[in-house]
Amino acid sequence: MNRSGERIMKRVTSFVILVLCLGMMSAHAQKRYDELTFPELNEFQRPDVETFTLDNGIKFFLVEDDELPLIDLSVNIRTGGVLVPNEKAGLASITGSVIRSGGSVNYPADTLNQILENRAASMETGIGFTSGGASMNVLKEDFSELLPIFVDLLKHPALPQEKIDLEKKQVKSSISRRNDNQRQIGSREFERLIYGKNSVYGRLTEYETVNNITREDLVNFHANHFVGNNMMVGIVGDFDADQIKEQLTEAFSEIAPGSRTELNFPEIDYDYQSTINFIDKPDVNQSYVLMGHIGGLRSNPDYPKVQVMNEVLSGGFSGRLFQVVRTDMGLAYAVFGSYEMNTFYPGQFYTGVMTKSATTAEAIDAIIEQIKRLQNEPIKKQELSDIKDQFLNSMVFRYDSYEEVLSRRMSNEYRELPEDAFEKFIEGVRSTTIKDVQQMAQKYMKPDSMQILVVGNKEEIGDQLQKYGNVNEIDISIPQPGQEKAQEEVAGDATKGRALLDKMANALIAPEQKLDSISIEAEVTQFGSNIPGGSMSLQVSQNIDYPDAIKQTVQTPNGTITLNYEGGQGTMSMMGQERPLPPQQAKSLKESLNRKYLAVAKQNGELKPQFIGMEEFEGSQYAKVSININDKNITYLIDPNTGYPRVMRYQQFNPQQGSQVQVEERYSDWQTVDGVSYAYQEITFSEGEKAAESVIKSHEVN
Repeated sequence: MNRSGERIMKRVTSFVILVLCLGMMSAHAQKRYDELTFPELNEFQRPDVETFTLDNGIKFFLVEDDELPLIDLSVNIRTGGVLVPNEKAGLASITGSVIRSGGSVNYPADTLNQILENRAASMETGIGFTSGGASMNVLKEDFSELLPIFVDLLKHPALPQEKIDLEKKQVKSSISRRNDNQRQIGSREFERLIYGKNSVYGRLTEYETVNNITREDLVNFHANHFVGNNMMVGIVGDFDADQIKEQLTEAFSEIAPGSRTELNFPEIDYDYQSTINFIDKPDVNQSYVLMGHIGGLRSNPDYPKVQVMNEVLSGGFSGRLFQVVRTDMGLAYAVFGSYEMNTFYPGQFYTGVMTKSATTAEAIDAIIEQIKRLQNEPIKKQELSDIKDQFLNSMVFRYDSYEEVLSRRMSNEYRELPEDAFEKFIEGVRSTTIKDVQQMAQKYMKPDSMQILVVGNKEEIGDQLQKYGNVNEIDISIPQPGQEKAQEEVAGDATKGRALLDKMANALIAPEQKLDSISIEAEVTQFGSNIPGGSMSLQVSQNIDYPDAIKQTVQTPNGTITLNYEGGQGTMSMMGQERPLPPQQAKSLKESLNRKYLAVAKQNGELKPQFIGMEEFEGSQYAKVSININDKNITYLIDPNTGYPRVMRYQQFNPQQGSQVQVEERYSDWQTVDGVSYAYQEITFSEGEKAAESVIKSHEVN
């Protein structure tokens, strides 16, 4: 998920937690909130921040704190994913991860991990969209020993290929799951609506972009940006400033100054428009709605006033959206909103709600009404006073520790904000008037030019969205490299292909047999380097109702797993817990069911088989027949004498590899029950490696 999407997600999650906490607190409440009394808080003494700069451009920020014998060191690095071209999206984050996971040239990963474990210390690195960072947390007594190792990690990361491959595999796994969560889908796709799906702000990391990334790319990205003129270092903890300056100077002076990186953020040519967009997620019973338009920049002088406006509209329990849409109207599980003003590029204005499918349009209308109300009616004096008090009181926690003071000082420096940015912000909030709030709402929010996105159940929502205009259904399918080639139809001899497939169908299902359902008992052994011991045996029972339903029960070492699938949707149950099948898994199950030889035999008349020649396999000649099923090419090697299939081959996408792999299933030991033949031994190979073996115990025609 991208930057703004993550902020939306965090806001929703925090809001849900607050609602739950309120419910628990109300059960024990004895007094009204305004009847409670509290002792005065101890005044927080903000520490001084001492700074100095090395000749190589690294600027240091020091805060002494002898409360605990610890030292925290953090590095801000002027870099970010914004610098990466679209075709290699993901390079920055992968580089940030592998710098740490791969260790350094002098301290390889295992050695570094052992050193840190022995001293209860930590070192981390990472790169986000607008900045990079590194950190070290150590005991005071270990600082002198570990500081040179930390600098060595920043200066000479090993970036070993195996760690790069592992990180790329994890990123690809994340890509494969990105359509599982309704809120993540909504936040991600709303961001793409606002910024443009091909812009640097809206692009996605895809299998292909990850495949494009090489070790050389990581080496160059690190070399270009991990230099002195891009770094600032913060240290807080139990140390003597004069002494630690010497240590820091000696260690960090080894880093070359390099050239300062210019973070170029492309301008956004936003066109205000009213649109209604929909993403169908059949496995949910509620709608997740986001609506809004482009936001603003932190440098805008109106920033403090806009934040007060945000609080009036959606400031927790006291915000109007919560009070009206959730409390008074009962339309929302959660409701939220914010006019974001980013530092480097415009934020988003968004409002959102989680509501029942049946009340989707009603909730949308209620939110729009509250936005217009804020524009058309001045807020009450008491409402503004309460909002400002709550907001200002919450600001106390922005500076409640020495670490926070240091972090904000460095953040301001990185974002080129003045040292007193926070103080000026507080002054601006205090001086905001009733008129200011209304003017901000009128100036920045455009309720008649909002883009609306709904992620929900199409069948349950019905035609509610038509009132907002022509509904644009967004395709969120994940591009799979090599998919086009796997879908290409193979030309051959159609007449011979038809005759061979007819023979296979008659060999598998007797002409007088109407096969509607079949039950199978099997022992399945899976093989793989990621399986403890290299293999694992499972007892599998499955019942197939043709053409599109299957129930499968798998006995595993960890318990029983039950899969139910029908018509494109399904559920998975284990240990009494049931959850919907992820869309990608449901799709894979459907494809597996449709390409199996009995399903092919049943739909024989609807297929267009092509004979593409003979092939020798294990000393025998077989007829090679290609079939296109659901836009996927399947090849069968059919015994021209018996009609039984000996081999089935197809291309299947492997999310971990991010590419198509060749799968081959080999069938033998055919047995017939009630006119239906089944292969009692099946061995599956993936890219030539044995992946599974099934031994059928019985099959029964229902």
